[in-house]
Amino acid sequence: MKCPHCLVAFHDKPNATTIGDDVDGGWVLLSTTCPECRRLILTLLNGPAVYEHPGGKFLSISQINKATVVRPKGAVRSSSPKEVPKDIADDYNEACLVLADSAKASAALSRRCLQNLLREAAKVKPRDLFDEIQEVLDSGKIPPYVAEGLDAVRAIGNFAAHPIKSKHSGEVIPVGPGEAEWNLDVLESLFDFYYVQPTLLKAKQDALNKKLAAAGKPAVRSNSAQPAAKANQP
Repeated sequence: MKCPHCLVAFHDKPNATTIGDDVDGGWVLLSTTCPECRRLILTLLNGPAVYEHPGGKFLSISQINKATVVRPKGAVRSSSPKEVPKDIADDYNEACLVLADSAKASAALSRRCLQNLLREAAKVKPRDLFDEIQEVLDSGKIPPYVAEGLDAVRAIGNFAAHPIKSKHSGEVIPVGPGEAEWNLDVLESLFDFYYVQPTLLKAKQDALNKKLAAAGKPAVRSNSAQPAAKANQP
């Protein structure tokens, strides 16, 4: 997981503490400490209560219906890189802001962000999000680690069970545990591939060409197929 305090990734080994149950089901608190910043991360889980037999003592929950980060309030994530176009960046940043309060709203925004990104950067044919993702995967133009993450967006989102997801990417509909967070993680990898790395490479190439020009040598020309990205204005 990524620490919501300092944003450093680490292996998650939370401790689960049963709190109790009420008319809304059972409540469990997950706690873990970030090894980097040493701050506690607390997540409140709710789901169907499981009871001890005999005795009826509350034991745990059978599944997670809702997960709410209570420390820190609101999951902290890095804002989108400055190279990302404003309309795409706005959806991503808002999806991060609402994640703690509504995973459904966050996932809806991140799906819309993903669809706009694929249409602008990957130049996919406008269709259902499911088919647009498939077109990018079939193209073979993205690294395996990015492709695997993008493909998992469909698996976690369970398009077969919720066809509306592929038809209307911005619809607010139920999401599975971890889906909203995963969508944001995949968007970050796509931002890096489509916008950040080409910009960094272009800057290095420009610097090299200045040196070559000063030495009276021909410039290096890029054969990259990546589309030029329209960056945010400062």
